[in-house]
Amino acid sequence: MARTIAVLSQKGGTGKTTTVRTLTDAFRRAGLRVLAIDLDPQGNLSDYFDLDPDATPTVAEVLLDRATAAEAIHNDVIPANLGLAEAELVLGGKMGRELTLRKALGDVGDTYDLVIIDCPPALGLLTVNALVAADHALISSEAQYFAMQGVEQALEVIELARDGLNPQLDWLGVILNIADLRTVHSREARQALLEHVGDRLIDPPIRASIAYAESAERGLSILDHRPDLASDYLKIGAEIARRVQQPEAAAKLEAMIEPDSA
Repeated sequence: MARTIAVLSQKGGTGKTTTVRTLTDAFRRAGLRVLAIDLDPQGNLSDYFDLDPDATPTVAEVLLDRATAAEAIHNDVIPANLGLAEAELVLGGKMGRELTLRKALGDVGDTYDLVIIDCPPALGLLTVNALVAADHALISSEAQYFAMQGVEQALEVIELARDGLNPQLDWLGVILNIADLRTVHSREARQALLEHVGDRLIDPPIRASIAYAESAERGLSILDHRPDLASDYLKIGAEIARRVQQPEAAAKLEAMIEPDSA
């Protein structure tokens, strides 16, 4: 069965979708079969994968039981659009609403090694659905003053999902995105997180760069658009692969890192 990772953040602009897009690409290059799920009504992950904006069915139809998860897969991605916002409202009035995504994914577990879910930039019902469906939770945080507050709020939602809904949910850790460690501000934000979460802060920090916005606009992975930035995500991907019991993939990712960036 696939291991499922939910990637979440307390707000937008933390590099969360870039993290999902890049880790998905890295894990695939390491030989893993990876399904990416866009659970954000903005559909940014779907755009990043350069999917047809009119692709149907989407994750909204899956959550509303109008399509199976297998039917909604397009090039190993289940896309989203603004229809997901309506689906969330409908789900809010249903019994067992927090279990909807977990039940829906039951028909794809044997097809993939990993499922990675891009949660919306809010800690509401869709994010809870992702956490209940997941084996692991990964927090994306920006290297700025309110990083600790955002991580604490995300941890509270993880605990909510564990409480009677998914007690086996494992917290993988925190990725620090958009980090410019040349500045005192970013260094202090990283140090505060390190003191609070210890080895749950997954190094290295992801360097801030306009190249990520450029790669999203072109529908390209940063591993192709700017290979010189790839080492950050390759190192993080290797560590995450180890934490989800994929040692062979971890070794392959480490072998991809350029010697001068190791």
